[in-house]
Amino acid sequence: MLDKKPDMSPLVLASSSQTRATVLSNAGLGDVAIDPPHVDEDSVKEALRAEGADAAQVADALAELKALAVSRRHPGAFVIGGDQTLDCRGVWFDKPSNIDVARDNLRKLRGQRHTLFAGICVVKDGQRLWHTVEPAYLTMRNFDDGFLDWYLDEVGDDVTGSVGCYRLEGVGAQLFDRIDGDFFTILGLPLLPLLAFLRQHGLVPA
Repeated sequence: MLDKKPDMSPLVLASSSQTRATVLSNAGLGDVAIDPPHVDEDSVKEALRAEGADAAQVADALAELKALAVSRRHPGAFVIGGDQTLDCRGVWFDKPSNIDVARDNLRKLRGQRHTLFAGICVVKDGQRLWHTVEPAYLTMRNFDDGFLDWYLDEVGDDVTGSVGCYRLEGVGAQLFDRIDGDFFTILGLPLLPLLAFLRQHGLVPA
């Protein structure tokens, strides 16, 4: 048992995701600063795809880009960047801009198996120290439009907050037949490998 907390270097989350912030806080990293990056994700995705990148490589690249952008504002800090992409049979899905787009996306995803790739990167003083991309595989039920209407009424505008139009920690769990993968990866932050990295640097208890 530790007598005291380890000496903590500043930790910064380069993300506007409340889910990622909550995951870190619940894991005991309550002192993490939040500094959302300003990155044109759509342009980066288009450029990378034109170069032949797959969805996993895009998640990796965007996580690093976000961390690098925020690192400039926090000298000496360990900056955590994250990104998530969704691939369903070669089709990439983005966060829906409104409920109508979400409805269309869910109709395309129902009855299908898709892959979520969660990329995470840690940068300090503009240098990448560590990164990983973790996949999770989810099979959506072939639900009818009546259920879809109920679901969208339940979640409201929150449906636009995730790339797959769902949060497994809520009623989004009812969309699925099967889930294969780490829960934290599905939330958009592969927590266990991140904690292992932070532990090696004395940023969390060993």
